[in-house]
Amino acid sequence: MDLGLVASGGLVCLYFLSALRVRELATQAVSVASRRDDFQLLDQSVQMRRLSLSRDAAGRWRIWRQYRFDFSYDGVERRQGAVIMLGRQLQSVVLSERPENRP
Repeated sequence: MDLGLVASGGLVCLYFLSALRVRELATQAVSVASRRDDFQLLDQSVQMRRLSLSRDAAGRWRIWRQYRFDFSYDGVERRQGAVIMLGRQLQSVVLSERPENRP
């Protein structure tokens, strides 16, 4: 009984450590995209939005995560974007369209 409790606690700890690593990878992906696509990541963080199970290209079950983040093209207007991770692999970074230049 005690061994089962310890094993369960260990599995929960492993999940949380893995989740922290994936969140860190998602933040890094958005940071790279911000330099490439010329936008500013606000608050320097991402927040969990959705969580589910999905299959990867090889047919293995992975945890699918969608994170939300705030960004700005001009430093004034706050917009929301999303980063999607499947396991530890980046699937996409989604941004709203850049506003047209106004006179």
